Amino acid sequence: MPRKDRAPFLNRLVSGSAAAAAAEGKSLALVRPRNPHFFYKAKSPEQIEKERQTYAEAARQGSFFDDELKALEPSPYEFRFKFEDDAGAHDYANGDWEAHAMFFNGRRREGSDQAALEWMSRTFNEEYRERGMLFCLGNVASRPQTWQLLGVLRVDDTGQQALF
Repeated sequence: MPRKDRAPFLNRLVSGSAAAAAAEGKSLALVRPRNPHFFYKAKSPEQIEKERQTYAEAARQGSFFDDELKALEPSPYEFRFKFEDDAGAHDYANGDWEAHAMFFNGRRREGSDQAALEWMSRTFNEEYRERGMLFCLGNVASRPQTWQLLGVLRVDDTGQQALF
């Protein structure tokens, strides 16, 4: 979809909050965060090892993703966003695999963890915040009250939702 068409198309789908989406019976929502702040925390060696074991266990279950799962290396950082929406303030972990791929690609390009983290911070806290972003939030049937940050979309903030 051409960039100029993204915001008008997606703005029609934006909910004021995960709570508003849940009240409408949705389990997937786009939310335009207010005052978003990206940050990261180093994971403990125990957390990293637990993730490594989870990937290995999933790979043993026999699917066409076996090789990809075996090759996955857990990111040494947890990526998070604090933000506000119509329901108040939130602090969500960003479980999106693309954020972790962004880190690994940035580390390879920039040459160090710190340089990659600084680049990610500038991208999310300056560029995306200034130009606009949407959070893709979702839950699962077994835990409908627990919403997770599934992805971050760079979508222009047009200042208003597109009219139907």
